[in-house]
Amino acid sequence: MSSNALIAMAGQSIWLDNITRTLLDSGTLAQWIRDLSVVGLTSNPSIFEKAISGGSSYDTQISGLLAKGMAAEPIFFECAIADLTRACDLFKGVSDRTGGIDGWVSLEVSPLLAADTKATVAQAKSLHAKANRPNLFIKVPGTPEGIPAIEELIAAGISINVTLLFSKAHYLAAAEAYLRGLERRAAAGLPLTSVSSVASLFVSRWDKKTAPKLPANLKNTVGIAVSRECYHAYCEFYSSARWLALEGKGARPQRLLYASTSTKDPALSPTLYVESLLSARTVNTMPEETLLALSKSAVATAMLAPGDTSFRAALDAITKAGVDLAKAAAELQSEGCASFDASWNQLIAKIEEKAAALAR
Repeated sequence: MSSNALIAMAGQSIWLDNITRTLLDSGTLAQWIRDLSVVGLTSNPSIFEKAISGGSSYDTQISGLLAKGMAAEPIFFECAIADLTRACDLFKGVSDRTGGIDGWVSLEVSPLLAADTKATVAQAKSLHAKANRPNLFIKVPGTPEGIPAIEELIAAGISINVTLLFSKAHYLAAAEAYLRGLERRAAAGLPLTSVSSVASLFVSRWDKKTAPKLPANLKNTVGIAVSRECYHAYCEFYSSARWLALEGKGARPQRLLYASTSTKDPALSPTLYVESLLSARTVNTMPEETLLALSKSAVATAMLAPGDTSFRAALDAITKAGVDLAKAAAELQSEGCASFDASWNQLIAKIEEKAAALAR
């Protein structure tokens, strides 16, 4: 039995952090759903930029949209929604089989709206309606401006993937927003079973950022320690009386999702973050290379215990070595927003370049 299957049996969901039209057209995604225990999918602007600029798969659709007078950003969303609704349909069997726990696909609002709560809410509602799939998450950043948008969207019945989380404080802000949205629905007599969420914690960026400040024995340990701290907080949060009252009305927990789980240091095992963060009732979203490496790896068996607090000693050592964790988390979120903005602008520029070439 593969490591992928064993991880799935232990209660952690494997999602793919990639989408291209070639993956869909070739049947590769369907194969991975069947053979590699893939039960969900996430996307982001840089993934689409590479897919659209790297070949001709989108040329026909872009040409047709250009003929309608569309600008680059609407063209992107039309292309993305075309791919992601196909993926939603591929995962429908997973969604039905798991009662909506898995089978989710994610579409991101424009990262340029990260500091604008009202505009984020409006675009999220528009994209959700246009896609018209019950197993589609809208990705909203867990920034100070994104948190109230998340509450508002959950209250409106739109399922959300909260992205760009880097710390326990970030995670708890996202969890609180989810609960407030559910509580508003409950108070209004609206169903809680129709809305869901995940909280996406970025792992490997921690180690890339902190490596210059740490001695050799602490390098590449920060992302895992912070993630384990968040898992501990996640388990505590969803054992509270406040949560159990909502669960009794049909609410589902906002699962913790480990994102950015490819290793940046070539000396490390490509499955380091997967093997170190095996935990029940969570999600690990993996790029293609990590997914395939996992399928060929030795069986991973060590699961995190909900009450394990060994991360505290690791975080203490990291702090004593000179890393200000709260400051670093804030910087990582700010840098993540800037990186997403840059990817978005590059994506739009590539679409404009392709549109000009096709017009010629």
